[in-house]
Amino acid sequence: MSGIRLKTKTPSDVRRTLTRVMNMAANGQMDNKTANTIILGCNAVLSSIRADEQQRKIEELEKILNNLQR
Repeated sequence: MSGIRLKTKTPSDVRRTLTRVMNMAANGQMDNKTANTIILGCNAVLSSIRADEQQRKIEELEKILNNLQR
């Protein structure tokens, strides 16, 4: 099991990672405890990505609003 590399930089990466982990657990290539740990980590990363995207959108809207108020 060591040496597995998982990508989690984008929501698409997380989706592929979750699919891979789910398949590995279902095929007995990964124990359930490890799979659950990775899934929890993926959920945390995905939440962080979403928060960053929301912050970026808020900043863009603030710029637009400021330009309209001038």
